[in-house]
Amino acid sequence: MKTTDYLVKSITKDGKFRAYAVNATQLVERAHEIHGTWSTASAALGRALVGTLLLATAGLQGDAGMKVKIQGNGPVGYIVVDGTAHGTVKGYMGNPHVNLPANAKGKIDVAGAVGKQGTLSVTKMAPTDKTPYTGEVNLVSGELGDDFTYYLAQSEQIPSAVGLSVFVNTDDSIEVAGGFMIQVLPGASDAAITRLENTLKNMPQVSDMLRHGATPEDILHKLFGDDLKLLDKMPVRYECDCSKQRFARALESLPIKDLKKLIDEDHHAETVCQFCGKKYEFNEKDLQLLYDKKVADTAADKELAAKKKQAKKNQK
Repeated sequence: MKTTDYLVKSITKDGKFRAYAVNATQLVERAHEIHGTWSTASAALGRALVGTLLLATAGLQGDAGMKVKIQGNGPVGYIVVDGTAHGTVKGYMGNPHVNLPANAKGKIDVAGAVGKQGTLSVTKMAPTDKTPYTGEVNLVSGELGDDFTYYLAQSEQIPSAVGLSVFVNTDDSIEVAGGFMIQVLPGASDAAITRLENTLKNMPQVSDMLRHGATPEDILHKLFGDDLKLLDKMPVRYECDCSKQRFARALESLPIKDLKKLIDEDHHAETVCQFCGKKYEFNEKDLQLLYDKKVADTAADKELAAKKKQAKKNQK
């Protein structure tokens, strides 16, 4: 299949608005295939993936990462999505098997699936940052586009507009998925903001535009006409960076008695990645190596602590 997924970054020629648009159809379809999501859950997870993609590519640099957690009171439960500045995302949800009747507007009832009460939190993590920053807001609608917009305004103090859209076929596959994000920059006049608000009110859904062959560039031009300078075009994809080494570190973090129990009673351990479903098997020998390392590291830590304590006594 020809790759259609990509994101475009732009800025208006007067420098008063920054705008991003993305086609993420194959990315969201990949998430559906991995998690076996039903229709309404597909739309909810898809919107969360697209929203995180827009935030991450706009707000991160280098190898920094972002984790978005949505915890509503709807039947899908929680949604967790990780994103990077390089246009990759991965995610999972509490209950992927949710299919609700259409809402009053005849659209997929994402708010009913997510819930209208709960929180949206965003954690930004730099590779060298020992205390990552987390911003959290209450859900305002559960439709997610409004909730990402509210997060940007409240937590990052950036007046924004976020549009997220997923069209799900009758067989639960994804026909199209995408979105846009507009950020108001310093110096934008009230008149310019009002014009943009009117444009947004009369704008078709992103999914309708994509279904009729629109590109991310077309979406941006629909918003701002020719008053745009395109800055970057980048591929986006669903990508999981899990590994056996990463799960080994997680097992090693278990208490010594729990590791010993795995060896003596289960003789193996199987871990499953929540993001991609990949399984990693640890046999008894693997577990014994982790156990021996844990015992040695614990002994070394105790010895170091004892030396520091003795050094303090000697100083007195």
